[in-house]
Amino acid sequence: MWILTPTASPAILTSFNVNQKDGWFSGVHFLGDALRTAIVAIHQLPQIPETLWLRLLGRGRVQERAILELQGLPLNHPYQQTTLELVYNLRENLRINQELDEDDRELIMRLEPLYQRDREQAVQSGELRLIMRLLNRRFGEIDSSLIERIQGLSIEQLENLGEALLDFSGVADLEAWLNQ
Repeated sequence: MWILTPTASPAILTSFNVNQKDGWFSGVHFLGDALRTAIVAIHQLPQIPETLWLRLLGRGRVQERAILELQGLPLNHPYQQTTLELVYNLRENLRINQELDEDDRELIMRLEPLYQRDREQAVQSGELRLIMRLLNRRFGEIDSSLIERIQGLSIEQLENLGEALLDFSGVADLEAWLNQ
């Protein structure tokens, strides 16, 4: 069993007679082997990408630093995607709970822009894949310079391109549309 706590004083940890195990991060304190239980003191975890999602569950400065770290990751970074998925699940669980405390409401509010940014990126990526499939099916292989220009389009521009390509008779029409 894993017990997650934002903080744990030395007195509390001592009262449980915890011990550190080789190969585990600082902040992970094991109770006796027969109990098969560990206390994870989130504020003691090292600031490394592997602990990011747990540090988001912390409080105060620990959580603030984790949110800033998450925001600073590139959009396609695997830790960002994984962490955001875990955070989305947490977000939905917290929204279902009608009795959110102030810290949980603040966490949801601070993570909302990340959630929105990721959802918009997913929509844009899906639109782009669809447009590229349609163009490749209609015109065959598309020049890489045109692909780069299409990849730079916003969601709205991709939607407009999707409609416009129904009227295209050749790649020249695509080039003309992109030049507008």
